[in-house]
Amino acid sequence: MAEKKNILTYAGLKQYEDELHNLKVVRRKEVAQKIKEAREQGDLSENAEYDAAKDEQRDIELRIEELEKLLKNAEVVVEDEVDLDQVSIGCKVKVYDVEFDEEVEFTLVGSAQANSLENRISNESPVGRALLGKKVGDTVDVEAPAGVLQYKVLEIQRV
Repeated sequence: MAEKKNILTYAGLKQYEDELHNLKVVRRKEVAQKIKEAREQGDLSENAEYDAAKDEQRDIELRIEELEKLLKNAEVVVEDEVDLDQVSIGCKVKVYDVEFDEEVEFTLVGSAQANSLENRISNESPVGRALLGKKVGDTVDVEAPAGVLQYKVLEIQRV
């Protein structure tokens, strides 16, 4: 089975590459130094610093593995080439929320970059899926746990 493509904006790709570089070059050395210092303290069976450093090392290695897998299957969306005639990944869309009588702005990104606190929604989320391919003036109904949400597309722009 082919692995799922991780759709990223260029900014997201750069962010993950920088994090991976920092983990491999800086954090690995820091943790190795912590482990070395903890070992020099003697008995490892009762050494909390050693245990903490080993846990940190494990977490770093897991994150490195996760980032390498994500980047290996990355597909970058070039924001400058995003079609502004319809909602697509890599664009910012302003919608009118019919129920709450307010305008909301979403940035549509791949699932790896989604962050609801920053209104970056995934193309795989119910709202993202409903908005994909819509044009200015279109109205969409979104099935959500709280009921059906209705949005009208007001504006599509580059990030």
